[in-house]
Order: sequence, then C-alpha cells, then structure tokens
Amino acid sequence: MLENESIPEVPQTFHSAEEAKAAAEALRGAIRFHNYRYYVLDEPVISDGEFDALMERLRRIEDAFPELRTADSPTQHVGGEPRAELGLIAHPSPMLSLKAVYDEAGVRGFDETCRRELGTSPVEYLAEPKYDGLAIELIYEGGRLTTAATRGDGRTGEDVLANIRTIKEVPLVLLALGRQAVPGLLVVRGEIYMRQDEFNELNRWRAEAGENPFANPRNAAAGSVRQLDPRITASRPLHVFLYEVARCDGREFATQWEMVQTLPEWGLRINREWTRLCAGIEDVLKFHRDLAAERDMLPYEIDGAVFKVNDRGAQNLMGVRQRDPRWAVAYKFEPRQGTTRLRDIKVQVGRTGALTPVAILDPVRIGGVEVRHASLHNLGQIEQKDIRIGDTVLVERAGDVIPHVVKAVTEGRDGSERPFRMPDACPVCGGTVVVSRDKKSARCTNLDCPAQLRERIVHFARRGAMDIDGLGDRRAEQLVNAGLVKNLASLYSLTKDDLLALEGYAGKAADNLLREIEESKRQPLSRFLFGLGIPLVGEHTAEVLAGRFKTLDGLMAATEEELLEIPEVGPEIARSVATFFSDGHNRGTIERMRRAGLALENPSYRPGGEPLPLAGMTIVFTGRLDRWTRDEARRLVEKLGGKATTSVSGETDFVVAGPGAGSKLDEAGKRGVRVMTEDQFARLIEDRR
Repeated sequence: MLENESIPEVPQTFHSAEEAKAAAEALRGAIRFHNYRYYVLDEPVISDGEFDALMERLRRIEDAFPELRTADSPTQHVGGEPRAELGLIAHPSPMLSLKAVYDEAGVRGFDETCRRELGTSPVEYLAEPKYDGLAIELIYEGGRLTTAATRGDGRTGEDVLANIRTIKEVPLVLLALGRQAVPGLLVVRGEIYMRQDEFNELNRWRAEAGENPFANPRNAAAGSVRQLDPRITASRPLHVFLYEVARCDGREFATQWEMVQTLPEWGLRINREWTRLCAGIEDVLKFHRDLAAERDMLPYEIDGAVFKVNDRGAQNLMGVRQRDPRWAVAYKFEPRQGTTRLRDIKVQVGRTGALTPVAILDPVRIGGVEVRHASLHNLGQIEQKDIRIGDTVLVERAGDVIPHVVKAVTEGRDGSERPFRMPDACPVCGGTVVVSRDKKSARCTNLDCPAQLRERIVHFARRGAMDIDGLGDRRAEQLVNAGLVKNLASLYSLTKDDLLALEGYAGKAADNLLREIEESKRQPLSRFLFGLGIPLVGEHTAEVLAGRFKTLDGLMAATEEELLEIPEVGPEIARSVATFFSDGHNRGTIERMRRAGLALENPSYRPGGEPLPLAGMTIVFTGRLDRWTRDEARRLVEKLGGKATTSVSGETDFVVAGPGAGSKLDEAGKRGVRVMTEDQFARLIEDRR
C-alpha cells in the first residue's frame, strides 16, 4: 500500500549507513506516493520542482551508498503504474525520461561531458520545448496506426488506441508527402496537449455543469486521453507534437534534425516554430532565454527546453543510463507550482460588486517570484476542493495570470484547520451581500459602494440602459477620481463648470454630455432597471419585471414570493431583486434620482400580466438586416418576450431572412421552419402589440 507522504524530513548528512538507509526508504515511499498521484490519479499534490528535488536527494544518497541502490528504486524506473483496465502494451524499447537541470551551470556541465566523451568541440544540438502534457507512443504498421500507448512505467504503457484515434491531428494512415517512402514499421513518440484557451473554456463548461475543474492543462490532457469511453476523449480539444522516432524499418537517420524534419513528410505534426539547431553551448543558452521570454505568449504549456546531441551516431556512442539518455538534457524553467501554508482568506470587492476570496499565504517562490496571495475563485470552489484556513496548499502561477490555489494537501491536517465563510456584509461599505445558490458568485448590492462605482456608472450609461453615449470608461474614471460623482444620483447634479475643470472637456464636449444626461431622464422603467445593475437582471429580465409592475414603487415593494409568481423569474432572481430594493442605501440613491427628474414611464406594463408579443418564441436572423443591427434585433426580440438564437433547430419558430442568407435558410427549408422577410417580421410585431 502506498504511504500518504508529502515531503519527508531527511537530514543533509548521515552519521551511519543505517541513517542513510532510513532516509532512502523514506524518500522512496514519498516518491512512489507522488508518482501514483501524478501518473495514476492525475492529481499531484506537490509541484514538479519539489518532486524533482526528492528524486535528486535519493539519487545522491544512492551515489554515496551504492549498496543501498535497489532494483525497484524510483531512480531505476520511469513514471508510475499504468491503469490495467485500459489494457497494457509493452513498448518496443523503453520510453526514457530526461535528466533535468535548473541552472546555467548544469547545462554547461552537460555540454562539457558531451564534448569530452565525443572528442569534439563545439557539439551541435537539436533544441525543442519541454512540453507539459501527456507522453504518447504511436506505432504505424504498413502505414496504418495500429497501436497507441501512454508512457506508463517506461516499459509498459496503457492502451489508448481507441481514444487517440479521435484526435484529428493524429493521422490514422501515414502519407508520402515528400521523397520519403512510408516505412513498413514506424514507432514515433511525442506529447498530447491542450491549448491554454481551450483549457480555460473546458473548465468554464465543467464549472457550469457542476463538475470539478481540472488543475492545469496537463491534467486535462491526461484525463482526456485516459478514458474508458472514447466519446469523452473525442469531445475534448486535444493536440499533438511529435519529436522522436524510436524505430523506423528500412530507414536510418544521420541526425536528430533529419529525423524530425522527415516526420511531416509522412503527415506527422511537429513544432516547426520552436525546433531549432544550436551550434554549441552559447546557442543552447540563447534558445533557452528566447523560449523563456516567449513562454507566456505560447498557446500551450511548457516547463523548460530540451537539448539533444544532433548526431545520431554520437548518441549511440554516449548511450543511456538506467532511466535517461546521456546525450540529452532538460533545462527546466523555475517551477510554477509550490506548496505553502494558507494563513487566512480575505475578501476583495471588485468593480462589478463581485466578492472574491483571496488566499493569504506564507511566502513561497514560484517561477522566480515571491507569492504571498493567490486567488481562490469563489466560495463554491473552496467548498468543492475542501480548502480550509491553515491547510498546506498547492499553488500555481502561470505567466501573468494571478496565482491560484490548486488544491489542499489534506494528508497533513492536524485538526486546527477551519472552514471559510463568506461575509454577509460587504467589507468595503457594509452593504448586503447576495450569494448565489450554487455559491459561484457573491455580490455587494449597494449602488453607492466605492469599490464598484466607476463600473456601475459605465453600465448605467450603456446602450440598452440609459444611453449616455459620452460616458465611457475614461470619462467615468475622471468623474470619480475628481470627486464629482460619488453615486449614480450625483450624475444628475453635474454642471458645465464641473466638466470644464476636467482635462479634455471643451465647451462642446461638456454641453453634449450634459444634454445626454438630461435626455436619459426620459428613458423608460425597463431601461432604468437594467441600468441599476441588479445582480442577475439583464435586459430581458428588466423587461419582464416592467411588464408585471406598473410603477417602480410597486416593484420595490414586492416580496420574494410575489416575484416568484412571475413565470420567467426563478428563486435566484427573486431573491436578488428583493434584496436589492430592501437595501436602504439603494432606495436612497433611487429616490435622489427621481427627485432629479427621471420620469420612468412604463410602456412595457401589461395589465393582468398578459404575455408579451413574442413570449415563448425562438427566432433566428440570417442575412443582411436594414431596419436594425443584429444586436438591436436580438434586444427587440428579448424585449418582446422571445429568444433570438444563432442556429436553426427543432425549437425554432421562424427564421427572418435578409439578402445574402445562406446555410441557416437552407436548414430552415429542410426542417420546414417558417421563413419571413424583415418587413414581414416588423408587421408581425405591430400586429401582436
């Protein structure tokens, strides 16, 4: 059984062979445990750098005490145990790992060894990124893909052929695109990965579906390939880079460069941009610096650079160790993950009123930066991951992204840890905090909260709300910074002299803004409701509320129960609206705006709650529209109770087609969906009003 170890305490020096033996056994137990978490569960609890440090300490003990080196030591094997339920496949030759170095001295030492043993200077190297994905082996027989396996323990891997066949970048049949004939047997190796943007979208989708997010793109790629159901793999955005030929019948390659450049001639994907030749050690170091500088702009995750002696004959001369080739090295970047103690959780209030929990950490260096704070995303994730104040946590920092807590290392708990609770009152203004039922969002509902005033002004002024065109981000920030606008109501007390005192306001600009503010007083109730920025109340919901309540006073007095009687208002919206209007700060600000002259007429009101003209209807627009922009048409449909979608389905009621309509019009014909012109649509609206 594997031991639940994190990072064991091991002395730097030993007074006896027995002490060294005990330390070696402790390190082996920890490494086996972390191999299991990484390779089998895809749930590491320490960073790659910390794992490599454990391996290096064990290797040093075994070098100093050779009698302690055992055949089953982690230093003599690669990776972890494969999952037997996927089926096991023996590799034609071992899939070795790479020796890692972390500084310039280490890579210079590697170069010195190569020059000495090969008797040549300089040595030419092939350079490529060290991908942070899932290592894969593909076997083609007679030009057809017959086998796909993970690294596994280096000698035996998991059979993932059915899953790999779903990845479009992996050809099922080799092509003869150049002068090279397709080999009878080809064993090629590379990396399966997921792009960062696709990883973010996948996690967003998983969060919406109530599933736990993946910790990072590597875990996402590994979890996607190692599925028992290939349909799950097919639904995931996976890619491949190939970089090594382990066997190629009928063909010998003189250099690593020749080998890699031949792969595309068979239809196999390589990284053309970042596979380069280096004339010697200085070129090697420059490549590493260039790659490190570009790292955060690459669409995929890497954790270093790999350098291989280019001459294949020289590779054979240097040979391999038990677990890694002597002719290659991985020069790794500083680790982007680290473990540390979570001292406390504080709450920050964003410009939209969102409350975000922030981890206060014992300082830890990650990626060359000392990290003291990290994001915890939301209350839902904290509870899903069971993260508690006082825990040891795994923290990840990726590029310019704010560091975030990946998970808690629960094995080290001593009972002193305590759960986090979201505050009921905003820590900035004391306003009421509303937490969604799924606990993914928490918001301060106070209109006058200083932390969110600029963003509230911009939203209030936007099209679809109060339509104050001259009040964008920069202007709003000017007004707030100058102290001229302390809440939404003070917009209506601005004077020309106030504006002329600001940079960039000439007489005409000041007059235009004041005119737009004055005209906004005539906006209907529905737009005002949307402009208030009530959590969960968008343009359509604002129309629904205005349709049910004749006056703002009627809506403000409504209880949660009364709001729930409205067909399109659910428990979350009802609670949000009732809480917003029960807040004394909000009621005071609204009253000051009404005293400033806002009419808040309500043409949307429908006595008796009669349905809106397009209630329950789904409409698709295609081709050119002349009366409205596409966004205006969408808003109009939603205002009238309908739903505007972008694709034709069995739920579509009719398609509005203008000049240039294409596939959507064809799809409507196939499905028998009614099609009308823009003019016919306009008449339909008038008839139903």
